Amino acid sequence: MDIDRRNNVTVTGNPQGPTVVLAHGFGCDQNMWRLTVPALAQDHRVVLFDYVGSGRSDLSAFSEDRYASLAGYAADVVEVCEALDLRDAVYVGHSVSAMIGVLAADAAPGRIGALVMVAPSPRYIDDVGYRGGFSVQDIDELLDSLESNYLGWSAAMAPVIMGNEDRPELGEELKNSFCATDPEAARVFARTTFLSDSRDDLKSVRVPTLILECTQDAIAPREVGAFVHHAIPGSTLISLDATGHCPHLSAPEATNAAITGFLAGLR
Repeated sequence: MDIDRRNNVTVTGNPQGPTVVLAHGFGCDQNMWRLTVPALAQDHRVVLFDYVGSGRSDLSAFSEDRYASLAGYAADVVEVCEALDLRDAVYVGHSVSAMIGVLAADAAPGRIGALVMVAPSPRYIDDVGYRGGFSVQDIDELLDSLESNYLGWSAAMAPVIMGNEDRPELGEELKNSFCATDPEAARVFARTTFLSDSRDDLKSVRVPTLILECTQDAIAPREVGAFVHHAIPGSTLISLDATGHCPHLSAPEATNAAITGFLAGLR
């Protein structure tokens, strides 16, 4: 299988530098990292890709069975790392991709040497002693709305997810990204994302880890960042002066400074 074509793999930056892999979240694609790449490219080899069903990936490779669990998306990550023969790469995952990175690092020891988790959430649904931000009813309604009218759901939810009401162009960009995603693939990815529970998987993390949270995030409240930080011994938690769930777009300077500072500490 041509992994480069399947996942629309892009490699840029300094070919002699350490490798950083940038992984997008639900409903997005690698273009969402365009404000981060310039901050990394001078000193790092930067790898970007699209999950199957997103961006310019090969939609013919989509399988509901494979992508009905986060392990299927983690397999994409591992196969991209294997195709490029990556060693000790730094994996930067946004939103659900943070948990996908945890699974990939566990599945392929040595391929991923550090994790950066941008607005992560191991479980979106509240549980006893745990606040994920949503009730079971909230998620059921979200998924029902998405499945019955994906374009309408995208228009309504994108501004909520992005936040920053004073900058409507950001919500519009996210809406357009959602609408460009194949609806069937989006349905599967949404169910996989919002019904996932990766809390126990955090115990497997054995690599240096940076957790970035926003001060106001409708998808991943600050209690989630604290939970992830507590669950991963030795991890670093930074609360960005940013609102919304996509700080790499809404607050790129703060996000990039946190990432590059972490990368400098790994050398």
